[in-house]
Amino acid sequence: MVAANVAVFADRAGGLVTPQHVRPRVGLLVGRERSFPEALAGEVARRDPLVDVELAKLEAPRADVRPPYDVLVDRISHEVPSYQPWLKLAALWGTRVVNDPFWRTVDDKFLDAGLAGALGVAVPRTVLLPNKAHADDVTSDSLRNLAWVDWDALVAELGLPMYLKPHWGGGWKDVSRVTTREEMLAAYDRSGRLTLIAQSEVTWTQYVRCLVIGQSQVRPALWDPRLPHAQRYLGAFESMPPLEESLRERVEHEARLLCEALGYDMNTVEFAIHDGVPYAIDFMNSAPDLDAASLGPAHFAWVVERMGELVVALARDPDSAPLRRWDALLGRPATR
Repeated sequence: MVAANVAVFADRAGGLVTPQHVRPRVGLLVGRERSFPEALAGEVARRDPLVDVELAKLEAPRADVRPPYDVLVDRISHEVPSYQPWLKLAALWGTRVVNDPFWRTVDDKFLDAGLAGALGVAVPRTVLLPNKAHADDVTSDSLRNLAWVDWDALVAELGLPMYLKPHWGGGWKDVSRVTTREEMLAAYDRSGRLTLIAQSEVTWTQYVRCLVIGQSQVRPALWDPRLPHAQRYLGAFESMPPLEESLRERVEHEARLLCEALGYDMNTVEFAIHDGVPYAIDFMNSAPDLDAASLGPAHFAWVVERMGELVVALARDPDSAPLRRWDALLGRPATR
């Protein structure tokens, strides 16, 4: 159902049905989480009562109907793949989607490791592994380009312990910390058709998680992944020393640099600190954990305020959508 501030579908331009609406409109795509989307909706309304914000609704969307939103905040398409084509269609017609639906579906942890290294950000040594299993119609002839792994050389290069993890995904799903060659091979044998990377372990004395909004607003915080989920921020103050100012400035700079390169407007960037050097461990979080129970009151208030600020700015400037190859073909202006 189209909201009251949207007029009837008025025209067709190049076969596209375009809903005409009076006020900027923000749609939220969410899953089970409640604290962040509800707080964000309230913050947007507080900042600008003339910007409408609601749960976005999809009912067998048509390819020739432009989604009626100036901004879409995506918190769930990584778990509900049928949302992803609709988000791309919305971006096609100028909707600002947070995060970019094109980049987040092609991003992966192996590419991220290479990107970070190219930017001068320290990362663990990272190796891409061949799939353990393939579809039934993949034969040895299909794999003629593949040189199989010398596992002893891999152990010598990365050392033990090491981590085996899927090249795409999060939440520590299917991640294995292996301490022997036998454990490594057993974890690999369990992977099936998953594409894995192997990474060297970084022993750390401090672990930092940076909340990053709009690619530029950064809030670094000590974070202890060894603790139960709800205690990782607050408990870190007891388990590790505070950040020195120079280190804080460095992780802020490098978190900002990574998010600018990735184009993520909503992300968390994790660093493991070893001998004073921050190693980027995890920065592919297109729908990062922003739950109030996880962040605690101060971090949660900060991220809601910064996201509210960002969403209102995007809603008020719909022409800020990134230019893509099709813009010139569709007759859109070269500068926005």
